[in-house]
Amino acid sequence: MQTRRVALLAIIGAVVFWGLSFISIKIAVAVLPPMTLGALRFFLGTIILFFIKGRLAPEEHLVTEDIPYLAGAGLIGVTAYFFFENNGVARVSASEASIIIAAIPVLAMLMERFLPPRQPLHLRRWAGAALSMFGVYLVVLPSLPAAGPLKTASDPIGYLFMFGAALSWVGYAILTQGLSAKRSRIYIVFWQSVFGFLGFLPFAFFEHPAWEHLTWSVLAHVAYLGIFCSALGYWFYVYALQHLGVGTSSVFINLIPVVTVVAGFFALQERLAALQWWGALAVISGVYLATLQGRPETRASTKEGA
Repeated sequence: MQTRRVALLAIIGAVVFWGLSFISIKIAVAVLPPMTLGALRFFLGTIILFFIKGRLAPEEHLVTEDIPYLAGAGLIGVTAYFFFENNGVARVSASEASIIIAAIPVLAMLMERFLPPRQPLHLRRWAGAALSMFGVYLVVLPSLPAAGPLKTASDPIGYLFMFGAALSWVGYAILTQGLSAKRSRIYIVFWQSVFGFLGFLPFAFFEHPAWEHLTWSVLAHVAYLGIFCSALGYWFYVYALQHLGVGTSSVFINLIPVVTVVAGFFALQERLAALQWWGALAVISGVYLATLQGRPETRASTKEGA
């Protein structure tokens, strides 16, 4: 039970870091192109993780047989995710992008159910995922285009990019959970970050950052993204995966828009509509329903007792 509580705190911490990251990204991306920003934040994050690993697991060196899984998770969950997301948001509204990303819990649970080893899923978890997805929809509904929530993007390819981002995240979660059974969390996160950083470089090479506009404020936001979002956030998320499972951990991703909306309320003086508060309540309720401990029917619950 104590381990489960720590895992829940870890995933909440990761979600808060990533939810607040949108403010830093908004400021930094005005100067640094998307993939250059990704390379910088993961370069910094990798340095931080190197020192953490040196303190927690100095004797744990890279194992050759792990490279395909570490490289795959880093390239899929770091490089590919931000490649798809950044290109998708450039083609559809942020609200539409958030709704598509909300499909992550369903995709994760489908993979748990139909990919070996197949896991039976309790109806409660499906209901929790559906409720949290509906909550995200309510949160972003007031900011949807005037044509209504069914309005399509001007460039339909943007939807494909966002679905690519969602699939990338689920793939990252599944690859990471397989490694968690035999390697330390810091080992996993460090090497994933290394491979993810390397994956950014070919894209960043063709971008043209406005270095002359780089300020201490922008550097501070890059530092936040590197330390709290790329290093600690991923480390916390891997810990949660180990003890909560793929589906349950992924449900928490729906809290990111809620954190962003609340942060915007205080930091940017944005005002929430009543519908958005109901959406936030639905998201939190859905997360609670999906993580409520019940019979040991899923991969998450069987690992919790270990």
